[in-house]
Amino acid sequence: MASEPKHKKKLEGLDKLSLGISIPVAILIGVGIGFGLKTLFNQSWLLWLGVFWGVGAAVNNVYKAYVKQKRELDELAEERKYKRADENGDRDS
Repeated sequence: MASEPKHKKKLEGLDKLSLGISIPVAILIGVGIGFGLKTLFNQSWLLWLGVFWGVGAAVNNVYKAYVKQKRELDELAEERKYKRADENGDRDS
């Protein structure tokens, strides 16, 4: 009988925490790239381009986390013990 890995719960918790960290990091990286481009080319609109890239990356991270969570919940909903009794045919109508 295979047992669960020792640190599985900790890794799952860190995976969920990573979304909260990745949002500001994505925005800061975008701002940093925009600031670097602004400094390099002396065009102020490049800073805003970097801001929009960072916000776009943060939104993309949220979307990916949503898709992953939705997939996990759909798999959970398919388990027999979580279905309603009348869907399983266990209850007489």
